[in-house]
Amino acid sequence: MNINNVLQFLSELKINNNREWFAENKAQYDHLRLEFEQLGRDLILEISKFDDEIKHVEVKDCVFRIYRDTRFSHDKTPYKTHMGVFIATAGGRKSQRGGYYLHLDPAGSFVAAGVWCPDTNLLKALRQSVYDNIEELNEIRFNPDFAQYFSSFYEDDKLKTVPRGFPKDFADAELLKLKHYMVEYKLDEAIVGADDFVARIGEILRCAYPLNQFLNYTVDEVINN
Repeated sequence: MNINNVLQFLSELKINNNREWFAENKAQYDHLRLEFEQLGRDLILEISKFDDEIKHVEVKDCVFRIYRDTRFSHDKTPYKTHMGVFIATAGGRKSQRGGYYLHLDPAGSFVAAGVWCPDTNLLKALRQSVYDNIEELNEIRFNPDFAQYFSSFYEDDKLKTVPRGFPKDFADAELLKLKHYMVEYKLDEAIVGADDFVARIGEILRCAYPLNQFLNYTVDEVINN
């Protein structure tokens, strides 16, 4: 697919974020969504080359809706101005497991991997796992393959102090303050416009596979008990 066509449509949608304009351009959106779903299928196949669990994931479970839930939001614009797909086992976009995310957005596209917004029990377990297995996690974080793309974890909503139950003098205490165990890599124009876009995204996400393995060991313990 031509990624720039998607970004152009989303740019126009951002300017005309209303139901009337969307209805007039619905045929174009439907075409682009089908192309985006095919891109998701291609990514599933690419990721399956290094993460065998992903090969049975269905793209319909992974692509996010463009329609916003405005019930509890001050922003009443009806549509998202990006397109996203979260590829993970056990539920796709609704999965609690670590997975792989692609975000296309005129304001800046990126890929991400890991666990986003875990519930309270899972977050507590992940923090404990980080504390108990910090040497293993640091081996992943500082591996040159991983570090060339991912320099830090996503820090939005991060706590100001070390959570209760953990020592404040822990060497990697900043990791315990996180509310999301996810890393991201911003995509430049050269990648977005590349003919081998899927292969290049796959190579970036391959480097995050060990992180997902680390996180999912704990996720599986929590959700299966």
